[in-house]
Amino acid sequence: MPRFEHVPEIAPRFEGKSLRIGVVLARFNSEIGENLLTGCITELLAQGVAPEHMLVATVPGALELPITLQAMARGGRYDALIALGAVIRGDTYHFEIVSNEMAAGITRVQLDTHVPIANGVLTTEDDDQAVARMHIKGQECAIVAIEMANLLKVLQS
Repeated sequence: MPRFEHVPEIAPRFEGKSLRIGVVLARFNSEIGENLLTGCITELLAQGVAPEHMLVATVPGALELPITLQAMARGGRYDALIALGAVIRGDTYHFEIVSNEMAAGITRVQLDTHVPIANGVLTTEDDDQAVARMHIKGQECAIVAIEMANLLKVLQS
């Protein structure tokens, strides 16, 4: 039921049955990344995305995510993409550089290509924060990717 009389509203759709989803995983902080990936793939499958409609690509670290996502988006095979990884603060300014540039790159790719990207790269103060968030963040990214792919299909039709 719409919230406002006579105002059309697009309801969220979480059905992944016909969608093609690409996932790019940064291997740095691999234990956290693998858990993000497990949560993500498990949720994609639960929402009906077929295994043959998924692809997982890995890259060395977070800064390599945007260019890989860009190549996948430009290929035209995916309805949505998911970026996964972990950037954990150390003792140097490197954390800020990697976090900010990675996030800006991901945002630019989705705006330039019109392919939605769920950003599941954890940026945390320490390992404990990353461990506490890793499984649920992977699941959330799967849901975001499905919802955004379905929304853009409606808006572009």
